[in-house]
Amino acid sequence: MLAFHRTNTNDAITKLLTPIKHWVKTLTFDNGREFSWDEKLAKDLECSTYFAKPYHSWKRGLNENHNGLLRQFFPKHKALDDVSEKEVFGV
Repeated sequence: MLAFHRTNTNDAITKLLTPIKHWVKTLTFDNGREFSWDEKLAKDLECSTYFAKPYHSWKRGLNENHNGLLRQFFPKHKALDDVSEKEVFGV
């Protein structure tokens, strides 16, 4: 499984959210090291960032909902970084 580097994660989030940054008010992350650049991300997107309290998944409802939806199509044993855009979007 390909490990994400912090800068790769930050760059990907910035690239995806910059076109809609006027709608982005806050971002909430889990406590992974890949989100250690949260201050730069907050500055780039002009938003606030927060970290979820560990082991309190009910406080991250949208995140948990999306994980559940993803796992309907991509089983837990499949690494999501191995999923192609064609598999996700059917294009």
